[in-house]
Amino acid sequence: MSLLITRRRAAAAVLTTALLVPLAACGNDDSGTDKDSASSGKPSNSATGAPKADLTVLAAASLTDVFKEAGAAYEKENPGTKVTFSFAGSQELAAQVKQGAPADALVTADTKTMDGLTGETGTPTVIAKNRLVIAVGEGNPEKVENLKDLSDTKLKVVLAAPEVPVGRYSKQILDAQKIEVKPVSQEPNVRAVLSKVELGEADAGLVYKTDAETATDKVDAIDIPDAENAVASYPAATLKASEHSEAAAAFVAWLSTPAAQKILQGAGFQQP
Repeated sequence: MSLLITRRRAAAAVLTTALLVPLAACGNDDSGTDKDSASSGKPSNSATGAPKADLTVLAAASLTDVFKEAGAAYEKENPGTKVTFSFAGSQELAAQVKQGAPADALVTADTKTMDGLTGETGTPTVIAKNRLVIAVGEGNPEKVENLKDLSDTKLKVVLAAPEVPVGRYSKQILDAQKIEVKPVSQEPNVRAVLSKVELGEADAGLVYKTDAETATDKVDAIDIPDAENAVASYPAATLKASEHSEAAAAFVAWLSTPAAQKILQGAGFQQP
């Protein structure tokens, strides 16, 4: 009798073990999934692995149009992520960073401004380049042909302030050619310069090529030879104060990808 009971108990144990093995396997799969999600502590986009977040990016005014397109493309590639831009002159953006404005990444129109924020940013990467042109009214009514023409005192010329990257580039190329220009106003960013020409408040102004291309129905662009021009570099970096450092880094890295570069170059920006 005892032998029969022993055999029955052994059989029951084997059956129980067989039933538990698949359940344990299922349990391991579930716990593995939970572990992956918990490893970063943040939900991520399955397509790219970038953490989902609401990002605020401070960007140079000359990036206004192209970054709106780029931001939409990034959000499409990364469902659940939202990118909000704040556009202004690079010097104004730098001031905001120093004052602790809540933001996640910064893109300026020159390396000098970015270099002045080394304690506030991660390592910057140049994502694009640009050149200057002379913006004039549609049809070029004053017949401006080159930089020397801007010295004509009868011409109403507007420039960006020297603290602004485009203003600094403008001064650089005019000084190099020994051309003296007395602007009727000095504006806080490149879009303000362009607006003065668009509205007919100025006969000419120095702007980035890409800005002139956003207003071809209102202004004409006079090319400046490369030998007389300046190259503007656009560095991008994460901000150390960001509350979404991983997501910010993913966005900054994306700006150098073929998808982002196609958008930038399609707007007239040059390869970095």
